[in-house]
Amino acid sequence: MKDKAHIIVFGNEKGGSGKSTAAMHTAIALLRLGYKVGTIDLDARQGTITRYLKKRFEFITRIRQQLPSPMHMAIERSQGSTVKIQQAQEQQFLEMALEELGAAADFVVIDTPGTDSYLSRLAHSYADTLITPMNDSFIDLDLLADIDMRRHEVMGPSIYTLMVQEQKAARKARDGGDIDWIVMRNRLTHLNATNKKTIGDLLEEVSGLYGFRTAPGFGERVVFKELFLKGLTLLDLKEDQAGGLSLSQISARQEVRNLIMAIAPAKLKGYAQHVKTAKKRA
Repeated sequence: MKDKAHIIVFGNEKGGSGKSTAAMHTAIALLRLGYKVGTIDLDARQGTITRYLKKRFEFITRIRQQLPSPMHMAIERSQGSTVKIQQAQEQQFLEMALEELGAAADFVVIDTPGTDSYLSRLAHSYADTLITPMNDSFIDLDLLADIDMRRHEVMGPSIYTLMVQEQKAARKARDGGDIDWIVMRNRLTHLNATNKKTIGDLLEEVSGLYGFRTAPGFGERVVFKELFLKGLTLLDLKEDQAGGLSLSQISARQEVRNLIMAIAPAKLKGYAQHVKTAKKRA
């Protein structure tokens, strides 16, 4: 009997944090490691990861060369006549998608909207790993905790952190499981050293208080926007160009690898089959 798929949810109630970019790169990185991967887009209105994959399939059709792509589903918000009906339908939609993809995949990556909704909260409660991208700024730090900016003191949890704690409790009550919460710090290079250290110190304090660990995120790079237009990730660049990678692209690829190392897929699901085979041959 197949083991249950490991569910990775990218969640953040603030837009513009790089959530969909990180979700797409994680899915493709896991595929390239040999795992079977499914993706779910809960932000059907914006549909960023769905549009990303559509552009990817168009690129594949154009170049007539196969690139690894996940099994994908997009879930629309219910249009039921009452809130109760809407929530029941959305829970049914999500559970059906998780059951179908989970039966075929090792990992299911879920991209949630940058706003609060019942469907997003529900997805958080099903996470085995929750990844919250945040831009490395005091504004984004407010997503995690109420900070006294004059004294740089943590006053209490933010609304989002309280929601995550509620969904952790819901997960525990439902199946006894736990959520490994990772906060990834994006766009570190845009701050001076003093601000960067202050945010780092506060983030370390907040992580101890509210139960998450931190991981390095992605820098601010034009290449991410350029790749989106083709449906590609940094891990596909060998198929897309013959002139080799620039230093910026090499650095960006390492940032993706660092995130995958933080997720630790081999620890969660063992080595993928083709990796096992390669090791035996070696």
